[in-house]
Amino acid sequence: MIKLFPPKFWYRRNIISYILLPFSFVYRMFISLRRSYYKYFSSAKFSVPIVVVGNITVGGTGKTPLVIYLIEILKDHGYRPGVISRGYGRKIKIDSIDVTSESKVEEVGDEALLILRHAKCPIVIGSDRLIAAKKLLEVYNCNVIISDDGLQHYALPRYIEIAVVDAQIEFGNGFCLPAGPLREPISRLRQVGFIVKNFNTDLPSDRSKYCGSRRPSLETQRGKLQPALSDSVEHSMVLESTGFHNLKNSAYVKTAEGFKGQVIHAVAGIGNPKKFFQILRQLGLTIIEHPFPDHHMFRPDDFPFKNEIVIMTEKDAVKCDTIANESFWYMEAKAKPSDKFVDVLLKRLKEFHSF
Repeated sequence: MIKLFPPKFWYRRNIISYILLPFSFVYRMFISLRRSYYKYFSSAKFSVPIVVVGNITVGGTGKTPLVIYLIEILKDHGYRPGVISRGYGRKIKIDSIDVTSESKVEEVGDEALLILRHAKCPIVIGSDRLIAAKKLLEVYNCNVIISDDGLQHYALPRYIEIAVVDAQIEFGNGFCLPAGPLREPISRLRQVGFIVKNFNTDLPSDRSKYCGSRRPSLETQRGKLQPALSDSVEHSMVLESTGFHNLKNSAYVKTAEGFKGQVIHAVAGIGNPKKFFQILRQLGLTIIEHPFPDHHMFRPDDFPFKNEIVIMTEKDAVKCDTIANESFWYMEAKAKPSDKFVDVLLKRLKEFHSF
């Protein structure tokens, strides 16, 4: 049985989280000092706006679908966007890698390939995002840079910060690592330009099933975060399923109705596999769950059921091209943020270029 990360105690306060709480205080002190250092001593500057899309929790919140959406919107408004990313999960550690249609998942990671598939814009992978950003300017002449993740990469200057929050889990038990799932304290949201709460209309809204009804949430923290949680800062987003594509022939698309009455092996190697499984069930599918750790690099022996129907996330599908047969499908899901979010973001970018 594969052990999944993150641990369950991150989402409810219990004896384990309280035992680890002193280590959380040390962690918070470290990140506070690190952030202060880069705030006062970093001299890096860019002539184009850098938009960081990240989160303050460990695990998936829907950042990458939002990045893809932003690229498409920016292109529609005449911008030349480029993307920088750490390339989480890649096995080959090179300072700077250009992502192309020939790139392998081992070289650039699954999220970069997923972005390229949809957005078709320059993408540079590197552990040092400053080097990656400079390359986008010098080689590709981009006039806006989007950082896929990197809210905690303080060396990178940024014009706009977008923090994506999972509407179900939000902040877990409210503790920082290792006692809880927070990379930074909730108060960090006071400094971001946008808080995008990722809802999914197919999922139950009762977060008490996940974190307890008395755990920290945007609602319970609203007073502490003012004036951050204003109408111009807090926005919503949903992930909409747009169909199921065959891995061997992506032009072959089905709706959920095409799988009704069949037993399906549901595979998810993402931050919150349960969310994916719930979506499939809400669509009326009968599934057998196969959760894997986030960014799991799939092997043929992970699929002893490969001759039966398999449905996975699109992020997982980019790692299974050589494994899949005609019975493999992925669910495409697109981000749809509120119109007001888009309007305010475009206004902010226009202000940068008017200086």
